[in-house]
Amino acid sequence: MSTETTASVSTHILDTSIGRPADGVAVSLAARAGGDAEWVALGGSKTDADGRCKDLPALPEGTTHVRLDFETEAYFAKFDNQQAEAQQDAPRVRDSGAFFPEVAITFAVVPGEHYHVPLLLNPFGYSVYRGS
Repeated sequence: MSTETTASVSTHILDTSIGRPADGVAVSLAARAGGDAEWVALGGSKTDADGRCKDLPALPEGTTHVRLDFETEAYFAKFDNQQAEAQQDAPRVRDSGAFFPEVAITFAVVPGEHYHVPLLLNPFGYSVYRGS
């Protein structure tokens, strides 16, 4: 929850290759106070069956930049065969592993605002945006 002196962050992941939430993806959160400051790891979470992280740590006062790191390699390795079956017309061109083994999203924040940052993910691409 954001306050007058802090911002807050939430996220969810949709696997667009199968049109479903991405369950079990590890997400870590880091923050810094200023563009030249060191990143401070705040902790993390895993996405639930709805693809949501409901327990990300709170941001400390003075946070100006946030980084979300999504560990996508383990997700794709775990579900590779299931996803290949679910993708009706998609070619099976991946031998193993993930093209994007991780996705790191960095964005600026201001106190008092909430930032919902969804990740739209598929084996060969991703997109993010500021949601509501």
